[in-house]
Amino acid sequence: MQIYLLYGGQNAEHHLSLASAFAVIRAIYFKFYSVCPIYITKTGQWLKGATLHAPLATAAQLRLQAGKTATFQDHVATGIPIQPGDLAVDNSVVFPLMHGRNAEDGTIQGLLQSLGIPYIGDGVLASAVGMDKIVSKMLFQQTGIPQAPYVPILKGQWQQDSERLLSRCEGSLLYPMYVKPANLGSSLGVRRVDNRATLISAVENAFAFAGRILVEQGIVAREIELGLLGDEKLQFTIPGEVLDRQRLNQRTDVATRQQQRLKIPAQITATALAKMKQYARKAYAIMDGAGLARCDFFLTANDDVLLNEINTMPVFDQYAMYPQLWQKMGLSSGDLIDELVKLARKRFKRQQQQTAQA
Repeated sequence: MQIYLLYGGQNAEHHLSLASAFAVIRAIYFKFYSVCPIYITKTGQWLKGATLHAPLATAAQLRLQAGKTATFQDHVATGIPIQPGDLAVDNSVVFPLMHGRNAEDGTIQGLLQSLGIPYIGDGVLASAVGMDKIVSKMLFQQTGIPQAPYVPILKGQWQQDSERLLSRCEGSLLYPMYVKPANLGSSLGVRRVDNRATLISAVENAFAFAGRILVEQGIVAREIELGLLGDEKLQFTIPGEVLDRQRLNQRTDVATRQQQRLKIPAQITATALAKMKQYARKAYAIMDGAGLARCDFFLTANDDVLLNEINTMPVFDQYAMYPQLWQKMGLSSGDLIDELVKLARKRFKRQQQQTAQA
């Protein structure tokens, strides 16, 4: 079977996507699969690389240049321009290993689904919900899942009556607060604020990146993460803890990611873990999740569990939490990819049957 590995993209997470793609290529079982790299450049061009039957030597080779032929050489890798519909090939599956806006937000998933192409990961709805912090928080709130208090702000509302929104923030939240663009995958535009002056500045700054932002209550808590895998039959990893968060944005280099310390397994109570699994299961079901996700939680000193977010396409490189959690469970990255392929084929077959019956 052939895996089309889709990576790159027109967003701030471009470099993280390349890191994930390189890690997957090094982990995949080439005795079962061949891999065809599909690079979306920063200008939006789709380039198809030469089919791989063994891992690449360096991640730099994944930055394809447009050419008349697809080749991998020591210093130059070229790909031929293609259209998305060219990926509709029998006995193949697309792995959209892309992060951030115009990638894991349902846009790529919707494109592949409309073309009738099987793909790994969550579908259109789950991807869109997971990417938008306002929509996901409102949805999870209706489901009864505890979260940090928040105030959503739209750019038009701010321009019309910023004083009312400031009063709402200060009336329902306490300083410190965090201001976040609602639909960016990285920490670009995220700021901590401790007073009204810095709140105003942070809101104005966030609107430079998105027209929808979130003001969230600062929480003194540990950051605990769980990995999810499956559809109706969900599998959970052991919990992992981020000990010193290094914000991952377009300026984050490899050295910074290496410095981020993870503790696996995290030392938490059985009660807290049970709550996390309960909330993750409810949240993933209501957003129609199927495939993979990383659920991020806050755990307070009183053992209260708050759902922070669900990431529907976590980073896959060697420093990332998601693959390390599964490795600690005895599931290698190669086995994990194999499971994801099976889930993708299963969902595609089910969708074909539903379409035939409609």
